[in-house]
Amino acid sequence: MGKLFLVPTPIGNLEDMTLRAIRVLKEVDTILAEDTRTSGKLLQHFEIDTPMQSHHMHNEHRSINALIARLKAGEIMALISDAGTPAISDPGFLLTRACVENDIEVDCLPGATAFVPALVNSGLPNDKFVFEGFLPVKKGRQTRLKQLSEETRTMVFYESPHKLLKTLGNVVDYFGADRLVSVSREITKIYEETIRGTAKEVLGYYTEHPPKGEIVIVVGGKK
Repeated sequence: MGKLFLVPTPIGNLEDMTLRAIRVLKEVDTILAEDTRTSGKLLQHFEIDTPMQSHHMHNEHRSINALIARLKAGEIMALISDAGTPAISDPGFLLTRACVENDIEVDCLPGATAFVPALVNSGLPNDKFVFEGFLPVKKGRQTRLKQLSEETRTMVFYESPHKLLKTLGNVVDYFGADRLVSVSREITKIYEETIRGTAKEVLGYYTEHPPKGEIVIVVGGKK
């Protein structure tokens, strides 16, 4: 029986790659990568020459049975996403579940993920929180926002730069203009920044300063 490793990769700063992650990626038989072109640059940087195979949201349903068969035959695999920890708003859950169902060992290494530093850096309560990932784009968005408007725990969302203003506007409309918000972007990168304030204030800031890069929104819970 083989084994699957879930290996986090840096979300920006390559120094966040752990020594254990480098060793595992060098030792496994195959690396399943979300985008082999993106991951190829990372592997080249750390002199990792393990064969790669594409595994992303568009093909994971079709490829799981074949991957499980290979794992059962004894192959050792590592799954990586473009950045961060696999299965956190990235491919990985379906294969992990299939491994568990087939008694194949899964080992998730600790490492980089965007929402933890954004949450801690927000200054908002983090003893209890809810991670929402990306909000629905269309269907179900209003329903989810109405439900979350009553949430008392701190909430964490992922968002793309071109949808940030829409989402901050939703926070103002559904949670209130005075709800405390923290927006972190480009975490671990050169132009990293965190903007904190009320939903209205943060919306105003990004209306005047169009955002770039990967974004994490942290919203205080209802008091």
